[in-house]
Amino acid sequence: MEIRVDDLTGDKVKALIMEHLSGMFENSPPESVHALNLDGLKKPEITFWSAWEQDELLGCGALKELDGTHGEIKSMRTSSSHLRKGVARQILEHIIAVAEQRHYKRLSLETGSIESFKAARNLYERAGFHYCSPFAEYIEDPYSVFMTKEL
Repeated sequence: MEIRVDDLTGDKVKALIMEHLSGMFENSPPESVHALNLDGLKKPEITFWSAWEQDELLGCGALKELDGTHGEIKSMRTSSSHLRKGVARQILEHIIAVAEQRHYKRLSLETGSIESFKAARNLYERAGFHYCSPFAEYIEDPYSVFMTKEL
């Protein structure tokens, strides 16, 4: 698997982001969806990665710099044809390594609280994230859980 910085211009990446957004809106009310669209992911404080095996897109993930010591994981998604193959774990490990290289002290994320997000929560728990209060501009929301990891 090759994980590389991506400019979000390829058709396969655009389709995966659309799949990601559709999934978020299918499982959460609009006011509780915090996934970023293509324009949101192109902001300078966000680094976006895609994971590939030859010309096949496996998944993606992003890291948003909240400040010089705190990053946020965004847009973690595995292509539906590659679920349960370790793609998300490898992308998450890559993002954590980059956050450590950037000397962040903490890495946080928001994910869904309902059953369809259980696999994501389990992934983050296994990676050492623990539940926390809302961070940055987030507020308490019954459809969201917040997790953080000290680096």
